[in-house]
Amino acid sequence: MKGDKKTVEKLTSLLDEGLAVSVISLAELYEGVYGSDNPERRMKGLNDFLTSVNVLEVNNEISRVFGKKRAALRKEGKLIDNFDLLIAATCLHYDLTLITNNTQHFGRIEELNILRF
Repeated sequence: MKGDKKTVEKLTSLLDEGLAVSVISLAELYEGVYGSDNPERRMKGLNDFLTSVNVLEVNNEISRVFGKKRAALRKEGKLIDNFDLLIAATCLHYDLTLITNNTQHFGRIEELNILRF
Protein backbone atom coordinates (compact mmCIF):
# COMPACT_ATOMS: atom_id res chain seq x y z
CA MET A 1 0.00 0.00 0.00
CA LYS A 2 3.07 2.16 0.39
CA GLY A 3 1.20 4.74 2.48
CA ASP A 4 -0.87 5.89 -0.48
CA LYS A 5 -3.85 7.62 1.14
CA LYS A 6 -6.05 7.19 -1.93
CA THR A 7 -5.43 3.45 -1.98
CA VAL A 8 -6.18 3.16 1.73
CA GLU A 9 -9.39 5.16 1.26
CA LYS A 10 -10.49 2.97 -1.66
CA LEU A 11 -9.79 -0.23 0.25
CA THR A 12 -11.61 1.11 3.29
CA SER A 13 -14.65 1.82 1.12
CA LEU A 14 -14.70 -1.87 0.11
CA LEU A 15 -14.51 -3.30 3.63
CA ASP A 16 -18.28 -3.73 3.90
CA GLU A 17 -18.20 -5.96 0.80
CA GLY A 18 -15.52 -8.12 2.39
CA LEU A 19 -11.82 -8.11 1.63
CA ALA A 20 -9.30 -10.92 1.71
CA VAL A 21 -5.56 -10.94 1.24
CA SER A 22 -3.35 -13.78 0.08
CA VAL A 23 -0.69 -14.88 2.53
CA ILE A 24 1.71 -14.08 -0.35
CA SER A 25 0.47 -10.48 -0.48
CA LEU A 26 0.78 -10.34 3.29
CA ALA A 27 4.46 -11.29 3.03
CA GLU A 28 4.93 -8.43 0.54
CA LEU A 29 3.13 -6.05 2.92
CA TYR A 30 5.48 -7.09 5.75
CA GLU A 31 8.44 -6.38 3.48
CA GLY A 32 7.06 -2.88 2.97
CA VAL A 33 6.65 -2.41 6.73
CA TYR A 34 10.20 -3.48 7.57
CA GLY A 35 11.69 -1.55 4.65
CA SER A 36 9.94 1.70 5.57
CA ASP A 37 11.34 4.73 7.38
CA ASN A 38 8.92 4.12 10.26
CA PRO A 39 8.34 0.38 10.74
CA GLU A 40 6.51 0.79 14.07
CA ARG A 41 3.90 3.13 12.59
CA ARG A 42 3.56 1.01 9.47
CA MET A 43 3.17 -2.18 11.54
CA LYS A 44 0.33 -0.59 13.49
CA GLY A 45 -1.38 0.35 10.22
CA LEU A 46 -0.92 -3.15 8.82
CA ASN A 47 -2.22 -4.77 12.01
CA ASP A 48 -5.28 -2.49 11.92
CA PHE A 49 -5.87 -3.49 8.29
CA LEU A 50 -5.53 -7.19 9.10
CA THR A 51 -8.32 -7.03 11.67
CA SER A 52 -10.72 -6.21 8.81
CA VAL A 53 -9.70 -8.83 6.24
CA ASN A 54 -9.39 -12.59 5.86
CA VAL A 55 -5.92 -13.96 5.17
CA LEU A 56 -6.08 -16.76 2.59
CA GLU A 57 -3.48 -19.52 2.85
CA VAL A 58 -2.06 -21.40 -0.12
CA ASN A 59 -3.51 -24.92 -0.17
CA ASN A 60 -3.27 -27.98 -2.43
CA GLU A 61 -6.00 -26.79 -4.81
CA ILE A 62 -4.41 -23.35 -5.18
CA SER A 63 -1.10 -25.10 -5.89
CA ARG A 64 -2.82 -27.15 -8.61
CA VAL A 65 -4.30 -23.99 -10.19
CA PHE A 66 -0.84 -22.38 -9.99
CA GLY A 67 0.80 -25.32 -11.77
CA LYS A 68 -1.85 -25.43 -14.50
CA LYS A 69 -1.66 -21.67 -15.15
CA ARG A 70 2.16 -21.60 -15.02
CA ALA A 71 2.38 -24.39 -17.60
CA ALA A 72 -0.10 -22.58 -19.87
CA LEU A 73 1.70 -19.23 -19.51
CA ARG A 74 5.05 -20.91 -20.19
CA LYS A 75 3.69 -22.43 -23.43
CA GLU A 76 2.44 -18.98 -24.47
CA GLY A 77 5.76 -17.34 -23.56
CA LYS A 78 3.94 -15.11 -21.05
CA LEU A 79 5.32 -16.22 -17.67
CA ILE A 80 4.83 -13.95 -14.67
CA ASP A 81 6.49 -13.85 -11.26
CA ASN A 82 5.69 -16.88 -9.09
CA PHE A 83 4.38 -14.73 -6.23
CA ASP A 84 2.02 -12.93 -8.61
CA LEU A 85 0.86 -16.23 -10.05
CA LEU A 86 0.18 -17.66 -6.57
CA ILE A 87 -1.89 -14.56 -5.78
CA ALA A 88 -3.79 -14.99 -9.05
CA ALA A 89 -4.30 -18.72 -8.40
CA THR A 90 -5.76 -17.86 -4.99
CA CYS A 91 -8.23 -15.45 -6.61
CA LEU A 92 -9.18 -18.01 -9.25
CA HIS A 93 -9.68 -20.76 -6.67
CA TYR A 94 -11.99 -18.64 -4.52
CA ASP A 95 -13.58 -16.81 -7.50
CA LEU A 96 -12.43 -13.44 -6.17
CA THR A 97 -11.69 -10.14 -7.87
CA LEU A 98 -8.05 -9.09 -7.65
CA ILE A 99 -7.42 -5.47 -6.66
CA THR A 100 -4.15 -4.35 -8.26
CA ASN A 101 -2.34 -1.77 -10.34
CA ASN A 102 -0.23 -4.50 -11.95
CA THR A 103 -2.41 -5.23 -14.94
CA GLN A 104 0.67 -5.86 -17.10
CA HIS A 105 1.31 -9.20 -15.38
CA PHE A 106 -2.11 -10.14 -14.05
CA GLY A 107 -3.79 -9.22 -17.33
CA ARG A 108 -2.09 -12.24 -18.92
CA ILE A 109 -4.53 -14.49 -17.05
CA GLU A 110 -7.70 -14.09 -19.08
CA GLU A 111 -10.19 -15.57 -16.63
CA LEU A 112 -8.93 -13.45 -13.71
CA ASN A 113 -11.30 -10.69 -12.60
CA ILE A 114 -9.28 -7.52 -11.99
CA LEU A 115 -10.22 -4.24 -10.33
CA ARG A 116 -7.52 -1.72 -11.12
CA PHE A 117 -6.49 0.58 -8.28
